[in-house]
Amino acid sequence: MTAELSWFHPSKRPYRFTILVFVSLLTYGSYFAYDSVGAIAPTLLKVLDVPRSAIGTMYTLYSVAAIVSVFLGGILIDKIGTRAASTIFALLVAVGAAVVALAPSIFVVYVGRFIFGAGSEALVVAQSAILARWFKGKELALSFGIALTISRLGTLFSFNTEELIAKYFGNYKAALWAAVILCAVSLAAALVYWALDRHGAHALELEDAGAEDKVVLSDIKKFPASFWYVAILCVTFYSAIFPFTALSTDFFHDKWKIPLTVGEGGGFLYQVFYNIIHMFSTAGGTTTIIIAASMFLAPFAGQLVDKIGKRGSLMIFGSILMVPSFLVMAFTMIQPRYPMMLLGAAFVLVPAAMWPAVPLIVRKELVGSAFGLITMIQNIGLALFPYLNGKLRDVTHTYTASMLMFASLGFVGLIFAFLLKRADAREGGVLERS
Repeated sequence: MTAELSWFHPSKRPYRFTILVFVSLLTYGSYFAYDSVGAIAPTLLKVLDVPRSAIGTMYTLYSVAAIVSVFLGGILIDKIGTRAASTIFALLVAVGAAVVALAPSIFVVYVGRFIFGAGSEALVVAQSAILARWFKGKELALSFGIALTISRLGTLFSFNTEELIAKYFGNYKAALWAAVILCAVSLAAALVYWALDRHGAHALELEDAGAEDKVVLSDIKKFPASFWYVAILCVTFYSAIFPFTALSTDFFHDKWKIPLTVGEGGGFLYQVFYNIIHMFSTAGGTTTIIIAASMFLAPFAGQLVDKIGKRGSLMIFGSILMVPSFLVMAFTMIQPRYPMMLLGAAFVLVPAAMWPAVPLIVRKELVGSAFGLITMIQNIGLALFPYLNGKLRDVTHTYTASMLMFASLGFVGLIFAFLLKRADAREGGVLERS
């Protein structure tokens, strides 16, 4: 290789970080498309003439597919490698999003969301394997942080642009096609990664990495009690957050009459920029308070946990924050941005303490199974509660019962956070150490 090109040799940092850019983009489109139906829920409800439970069902079918794909996806990654597997998963994501955009009926929308879910969660597993392949022993934590931040930007932009796109082009399908385009960008990123990885693997004689977060059924009986408390806390926590955000745009617009978009003048790009700058003035933007909090504060929270420990205590504190947040939105007319800030704090603290706790409480050789199993259990909750959220709204004609359901999940999570801390004390107190 010439001296001029040596800086971009696969052994050098610029090559790794170029791979990081495209690997991070692998999941940007899926994060955007995942919440596209929630972001335009008020419009979908009117145009499709469907109940709120239909929006919940769109999320439910995604998670049903994800439960299966997380299990099978890890096996496929091991069999065919990260290059082929990530391309297949990205293709499923793009096809699923396109089926949703083309759907002539709600049933076809459901089919599209199932296909989309089958690829999306498995793509996250593949992304983790790729990052481990290129960054283990180097900038692994940084690479995961950058990838997650870019992915969550997809959620942020979805809630802050999808309703605007539907309004600007006068058709809700324009918003769904925007999601398809971004999923196609992710598919293109998978193909670029394929080329970069093939060249780099040949130059460095790399062995393909297997899926790290995968379930090995024989490992399940080897987990300590503290692991199961973390797993239950995980499902209660995420079942309160993501099913809530699935219909929170409709909730904020319905109860507080918060507008779906702001700013009418100027061209399309100006309106997009204006809506993002004023995101907390719109119903969809208010939803993204918790996403913005996790994007900007999660790295600091991770450093705090590393420094002080207290993982069990932080999970207790984060669970406590959830309960009043939902109760305030259920029973008062206080502007939702304030309880959403509390939820944002919980969304920063609990994951920062919970996910790093897993390698501390299970044996090293069981960590991959532990993460895979938690992800599967988490998706069981994410399959059930979006539908219940919409169904309760349809039956009661308010979101009060839904908020009580989510507050109850927070309370159950709090109980298991206390049980986790007690079990950890019996097992040596490793979670409370720095």
